[in-house]
Amino acid sequence: MEPTTLKTTRLALRPFGPADEDEVFAACQDPDIQRWTMVPSPYERAHARAFVTELVPNGWRDDTAYSFAVRLGTDGPLVAAIGVHVHESFGTNGYEIGYWAAKEHRGQGFMTEAVTGVARWAFTELGAVRLEWRAEVGNTGSRAVAEKAGFRVEGLLRASLHRADTVRDSWVGALLPSDLALPSALPYLPYLPYLPYLPYLPSAAD
Repeated sequence: MEPTTLKTTRLALRPFGPADEDEVFAACQDPDIQRWTMVPSPYERAHARAFVTELVPNGWRDDTAYSFAVRLGTDGPLVAAIGVHVHESFGTNGYEIGYWAAKEHRGQGFMTEAVTGVARWAFTELGAVRLEWRAEVGNTGSRAVAEKAGFRVEGLLRASLHRADTVRDSWVGALLPSDLALPSALPYLPYLPYLPYLPYLPSAAD
């Protein structure tokens, strides 16, 4: 897919590029980002350079991941990073969202605004029928953002997150197009529990 730019009320979201290297490197020195996300720890200059010059453009080119730098206004500071990752799921594409916010820009609703904007884009432009969110159990900040954006937490996945030579439990949730009043690319037939057994009663026609 061709890289694209999105805009919300306060934010501009565009694919990361080489000019973002310094801000990415600085933001990812935050111990909380290293603790709760999948970025390398310790986070070195080479990691930031590879992210903005290789990982991000490759993801857009190969349709495997769509990563955005979230900025306050058109030319404002980097406030967050957000990406949609594509994976095979039961014979069709599945989409998972991930994000981090720069420490000095948390608590102002920027992350929720960005997540909502990217979710709308994923449903309308990518044709996603389900956008999944996962976070290590205990990452209450990420969960709060997801829930404010309309995600429904669906449960806990045991030993589903592999990091730092360990496997850990994660929360999982999802957002559907209908949660944002958008049509779905495919018809959705939700599970309906079976009705309780009713004994046969003769009708007047019997």
